[in-house]
This record gives sequence, C-alpha cells and structure tokens, in this order.
Amino acid sequence: MQEEEPQVPARDSALVRPYARTGGRTAARHDLRLETLLSTDEDRLHRATAEQVQMLRLCLQPRSVAEISALMKIPLGVTRVLLSDLITLNLVAVHEPGDKPNMALLERVLSGLRRL
Repeated sequence: MQEEEPQVPARDSALVRPYARTGGRTAARHDLRLETLLSTDEDRLHRATAEQVQMLRLCLQPRSVAEISALMKIPLGVTRVLLSDLITLNLVAVHEPGDKPNMALLERVLSGLRRL
C-alpha cells in the first residue's frame, strides 16, 4: 500500500508569485542537489512561520529537493532558496547521498519530476 503524499493547498501557491516568496532572491546559500534529502521533526515546527511549516511538514519524512519542489508546486530555484533558509535556521537536517546511488531514491525523484 502506497503512502499518500501530503497535499499543499492550491490556493496558497496561486496567490503568491514564486519569487515573491524569496524576496526576489535567486541564489541559495547552500548547494542543494536534486537528490539531496532533507528531514525534520515535529519539535521544530513551532519555530517556523506559517509558510515554512508547509515545507517542513513535507520533511517530516526524508524528501529530496526535487520531491519538495514538485509537491509544493513551485520552481526548483525557489525551492532551493526556501530550503536554504530552513537549513540556515536549523529547521531541517541535510542528508547528502553516499557514493553508491540509492535506486529507490532515484525512482522517487524521477517520479516527482514526471509529475511536474
């Protein structure tokens, strides 16, 4: 049985232009690859803004940058900037992949990209 993906309300993404969320910033402070995994725990949710909480909820289970971008329905560049802010605030943990590619992760990333 496949776990259902959390849904981000469509009205939120329609009302705010993607680059308005970043204050016009286009460069992330951290180098985030598509396959980089991020995670958080419920204890960190109370320290975030309402907009950050949406992204953090997706990270309650480890997710790739590509998956988060697809689920949030925002461009990859915007996603990287917003995730970089969460890293700087110590609201998410970064898990860099090892030398050997994780085929399950690659399949999830590919599936997320196809949904874009």
